[in-house]
Amino acid sequence: MSGATRSPLSIVVHLSVLLLVALWTLPTAGLLISSLRDKDQLAVSGWWTALSTSTQNLVYRAPSPETQVERDGKFVVAGNVMEGQQAEVSAFGFNSREPAAFQPGETVQMNDGERLTVQADGTFEIVSDTRMEGTRGQRIFFTAAIPPRFTLDNYREVLRAEGIGQSFINSLTVAIPSTIIPILVAAFCAYALAWMRFPGRAILIAVVVGLLVVPLQMSLIPLLKLYNGVGAFLGVPAKTYVGIWLAHMGFGLPLAIYLLRNYMAGLPKEIMESARVDGASDFDIFVKIILPLSFPALASFAIFQFLWTWNDLLVAIVFLGTGNDELVLTGRLVNLLGSRGGNWEILTASAFITIIVPLIVFFALQRYLVRGLLAGSVKGG
Repeated sequence: MSGATRSPLSIVVHLSVLLLVALWTLPTAGLLISSLRDKDQLAVSGWWTALSTSTQNLVYRAPSPETQVERDGKFVVAGNVMEGQQAEVSAFGFNSREPAAFQPGETVQMNDGERLTVQADGTFEIVSDTRMEGTRGQRIFFTAAIPPRFTLDNYREVLRAEGIGQSFINSLTVAIPSTIIPILVAAFCAYALAWMRFPGRAILIAVVVGLLVVPLQMSLIPLLKLYNGVGAFLGVPAKTYVGIWLAHMGFGLPLAIYLLRNYMAGLPKEIMESARVDGASDFDIFVKIILPLSFPALASFAIFQFLWTWNDLLVAIVFLGTGNDELVLTGRLVNLLGSRGGNWEILTASAFITIIVPLIVFFALQRYLVRGLLAGSVKGG
């Protein structure tokens, strides 16, 4: 359809899609940019200013008087307030009440008779006619125009010091089997309900549909009691990865069976009949014909199941625990919000580590998502 004949409805649909994409993309892009920014710049300006020079009010403590040198009969302590960073000082002061009282290049008399000079490039000198005493250096307040700075230090800190690395491994250990196991079990069940004739088949399909509306919170405690009872009988520890894998399998199976059964029931019947004439068993048909043809439905469910298990906190706490070695990423983020809530560089880096794997999974499989869901929701037999 050409632009001249495009309907108003089509234009509204396209604009709505663009708006939704922007609403979804901008926060993610902002999180990534913030996680890579210098923590001082992140604290004073938003991520949308990341490429512009920022003006910051900073404080620098000069070296102690023990480092003074004698020069032309004067005693001098020298250095650079920028500590090697590329920036331009626009104002300075020696008192917290007037942190920007003087311009670069001025020489000002301090309260104890010493003279302070700060240049635009950050170099400074404290000069005294007599030997300076004390063990602590003079505080120098200054305002500087600092160019954009990006760093990976935020990620290094959270991976090494904040336990994010261990929690990342824990989340992978939970999410990958909790996605694969339900798919394997549901695929066999879906094939049986779609193409095998046996007594009670319709009742089982109705039960599966009914289980779709059972709230997780209502079934969580009974499932935990059952698991603990079986574990105590078999002598298996209560808090294990096996428990959380089984829990996620139980909660994910109804939707998986429903989607896969509807998709498989819509596959051409002639293919299965030809395979049976050639002597293929149900297992051969399932492995060699049904599974390859059902890949879009398998991929669409895998996306939802992985995102749910990766972002889950309730089931992980109940079945895995809250110990430092067992805590998943979502639980670690909750702890960081309480202990490091003011450190934006830590929170943004941790949050992006949390979403990077789901983003990879989604973009790798998203071409199958709509096709699998639509086919699984409208086809049936």
